Formats: sequence, structure tokens, C-alpha cells
Amino acid sequence: MSAVALAMAVTVGLVGCSNADNTPDPTDPTTSASAPDADVPAGELADPTGTLTPADPTEISVWITSANQAPADDNKITKLIEQELGVTLKYEIVTPDNVDQKIGVMLAGGQFPDLVGTTDLQMRLLEGGALLKLDDMLATGNYPAIAEHVDPYIKKMSYTGGEVEDGLYIIPNYNRFYGDITGGTYYGPAFWIQKRVLADAGYPSLDDMTLEKYFQLIEDFKAKNPQTEGIDTIGFEVLASVGREWGMTNPPALLAGSPNNGGVIVDEAGNAEIYANKDIAKDFYKVLNEQYAKGLVDPESFTLTFDQYVAKLATGAVLGMHDQGWNFQTATDSLRSAGKDEYTYVPLMPVYEGVTPWYADRDVMNTNQGFGVSVSSKIPEKALKFIDLMLSEPWQKVLSWGIEGEDYLVDDEGRFYRNEEQRANSRDLTWRASNRLEALLDVLPKHQGQFSDGNAYGPDDQPEEFFATLTDYDRNFMEQYGKKTWREFVNQPPENPKYYPAWNIGLPDEANEVNQQLTDANVQHLPKIIAGSPADFEANWQAYLDTIDKIDVKVYEDAINAGIQDRLANW
Repeated sequence: MSAVALAMAVTVGLVGCSNADNTPDPTDPTTSASAPDADVPAGELADPTGTLTPADPTEISVWITSANQAPADDNKITKLIEQELGVTLKYEIVTPDNVDQKIGVMLAGGQFPDLVGTTDLQMRLLEGGALLKLDDMLATGNYPAIAEHVDPYIKKMSYTGGEVEDGLYIIPNYNRFYGDITGGTYYGPAFWIQKRVLADAGYPSLDDMTLEKYFQLIEDFKAKNPQTEGIDTIGFEVLASVGREWGMTNPPALLAGSPNNGGVIVDEAGNAEIYANKDIAKDFYKVLNEQYAKGLVDPESFTLTFDQYVAKLATGAVLGMHDQGWNFQTATDSLRSAGKDEYTYVPLMPVYEGVTPWYADRDVMNTNQGFGVSVSSKIPEKALKFIDLMLSEPWQKVLSWGIEGEDYLVDDEGRFYRNEEQRANSRDLTWRASNRLEALLDVLPKHQGQFSDGNAYGPDDQPEEFFATLTDYDRNFMEQYGKKTWREFVNQPPENPKYYPAWNIGLPDEANEVNQQLTDANVQHLPKIIAGSPADFEANWQAYLDTIDKIDVKVYEDAINAGIQDRLANW
């Protein structure tokens, strides 16, 4: 007999028997508080508190902002939720393009679905009073999975904007990690190099990587391959387009062992200062100047728009560049679709002597984006209990991996994996509509990182599963380095500093003006420093320093430091 059927049978039996033994009658209103105990199904997917049970069906209305599709009527996870919890979800899914009007209508009407899944960075629903403050509900101890999820980061997750009472209103949907971070693809900053360059060099060791070694690999390959499919091979591209000039300005901090804090380096005591005018920057641009003089740096770098930059990468002719992986994903996808895996890129982490690389960080938590419970919900406890259960490990595995035996398999060592049919299914949009709850999962809080049994949160994060999905070329390339994911080519991210990252600290107008002046100085001077004659390097560098000296940098640094101290005190 199934767990649900057993629970139903127990309930019927209790109702039909006498109370001669003083067993509370679950139909008696005076003893109803104990009634849920009789309705608790067995099994790890059931609600052990009996708050959500098939014996007492519940409809929960859910509003979701997501580009993901709604589930099909025959969705098996929908049916599983109904079977195990007695919950029917009534969806309203709004695409990001249409969300502004919908938010205005809801706020004007004052009536909201039970669960509100929002990604609105303006926090209009939160500040408009649509959401319940959750702190008191969590303090009851009735929502253990949510409590575990938020406790270490409760200050960071909580609202302090002043429009409504300070507290936790939204449970973030992404980037709260458990254990080590795993993942197949690396999207962060790196000095990228084409796989064919490393293959041609005999798959050299990537340990103790320096700028000199990086550029020597590029120089040696370019000398042997002056053209790529009929066009000139480009050694190194500099990303300097307006709005993305950070591709040109951020490397000195990474080379010095600092994570990506934008225009500043923050020491262990939490003190920030700009590095643009420091020796670590001068040393980097001197190397770039030397490589430019050798003909390795693309002379068109400083006139390219971003679209032109990506188009150049997509030709396969560019051997290397500094960038963030997400920023050139379009070019990567183009090369892969053309079957040119050897022209795609691997992340490398050159650093100065004696420095430990810190290129990969932990993705920043999506605070104020996720699920909240509405003030108009008639069942707030049940709505929050549903989120609590969905955040439990058993349900997280169902939502991210699927059903064991159908969507994934488990080997003798307890590792999750998929066969080819299961992988093909996961790429099929029609199949996913009937077998995944992608829109719901997009906004739900997630157990990212690792489960307690060591398996990764999802198939794309499981190293051996990711490896199995690669092309023959990429699998062979990985094997040369004894790796299974591209993320393994960079450092294992430590815990982010409490204040991190400094680049998203809100600045007052005066500090923003100074920041813009620094950006203008970079755009004006750095191309001249890089592309100028090596004989003029010192003079060009001094002109750059003189320009920075005329900027009230302290205003900017003071604002960043105030933001850091505020986060250290309140996060």
C-alpha cells in the first residue's frame, strides 16, 4: 500500500472507531489540533507536520515572474505534489517584459496570490506592502528548511530600505550555496585561451601561470599559424568598448590575488582603495604594451563596439583575451554550433609572483528576488510550509534531477547520473513541459552547491555527468588535464568576504561623478599607454597618473569604505 493510501486508511479507521479508549475524535472541533497527526503520509516527500496532506487538499495561488514555460496539464511533478502533499498550484506566470503593468494593477487592487514570485529589482511589491514580513513565522520553528537556508545570511537577505518595516520578506531564489561549489561551465573572469593553443603546445602545465607564460603560448602558436581559415590570426583582444571597459581595467586586481571588487582592492581589514594608479596596474599595462609592440594585441581593439568584439571571437581567429565567461557566451555558442570546439576557450589564471589566484568567486546572492507570502493570503502558514517543503533535500532532488529511475540513475557509490536517453529528454522542450516545473523552480529558493550525500544540486553541476555530455574533442581535452569540468580550471571559490562585492555598493551622486571621471581617464589614457611606443611608456603612464591626481579619488574611496563598513555591521 502506498504511503498516501496508508495515511488515508488510517484516517478513515480513526473516524469509524469508538472513543472508549479516550482516543481524541478528529471530527471533534475541540480536539482538532491533534487531528493532523492522523493525516500524515509516510515517506520523505510527505509533510511530517501534516500541514499539507492529501487528506486535507489545499489550493495555493502562485504568481511568478519568469521567462520559463508553464507546466503541461499532464506534468508528473504537479501530480506528485498533489499525491504527496494534497497541494494544487494555481499559476499565473508573467514574462519579464510584461511585469511592470501587472505589478501596478496588483498594487492598485490590493489583492495578491498566496505566493508572490518576484524578480523586480525595484522592489515595488515589497515596498508597496504586498508581502508579509516572515521573521515571526520563521521564529516558530515550523519551517526548518527555510530557517537553515536563511539563518547564516539573514541580515543580507533582509530588507532595510525604510519603506516598510525592516525584516525578511523574500526568500532568495539563487546563489545561496551549500558546501563546495560545483558546476560544469565557468562564467567568471579569466585570461581565456583557445584550446587549440594548449593542444599545440602539448597540453602544458597550467600551474603557476604568469602573464609571461600566457603570452608566450599565444606568441608561439601565432608564429606557426598566422592565419585562421583564411583570415589573420589575432593573438590577444582587449575588451575596451563603452560600458564594458572593465575588460581592460580589472586585470591588475586579479593578477594581484584580489577577487573582483570592481575599481578597488579591499584589504583583510575591509579598507578599500583604487588600484588604477598603483604599480600592479603599471606592471600589467607595461606587459600589454610590450605585446602590442610584438604584434600580438589586436590594433583594432580600442575601436571595436561590443558586437564587433563578439563577432571577432566568433570567427575563431582570436587566440586569447581577458573577459568574463558570460560576456562572450554568444561567440562560444556560435563556435560550438559550427563544430569548432578547438576554437573555444579555457580559463587561465595568471598572477604575479607569490600570489594565490582568486579569479572564481561565489555568485552573488539574489537578495530581494524570489518568493514571498502575500498579505492577502488566507493560508499564509500553508503557503510558507509549501516553500519549506520544496526547499527540503528530497524535493530539491525531484525538482532539479527528476524522479530516480526515470530521469536519472544512481550508481553503486551513490552518485547520480543519466543515460543518453535521459540526457536527450532534458533537452526536449515538450518533454520538459510534462516532466519539469521550470517556471516554479526558477523563483523557488535552491539548495545550490552540494546535497548532504555529496551529489551536486543538478545534472549540469555534477562533474562526471557534465563530462559525459561533452563532445569527443572536449572530453579528450579534459582528459589531458585530468579534469571533468571547465570550472576545475579555476580556483575553488572560498566564502566571499562579508561585504562582497564592492562594485555593487550604492554610491551618492558626488562619488558616482568621481567614479565616472576615473572611467573617463581610463578610456582616454589606457589605449595610448598600451598602443604607444615602448619608448614612450613611462611618459604616457605619467600623463595618466597626472590625470588621476586631479580627480578627488578620496570622495569615491570614502563612499566605498562607508558602504563596506555598513555591510560588515549589518550583513
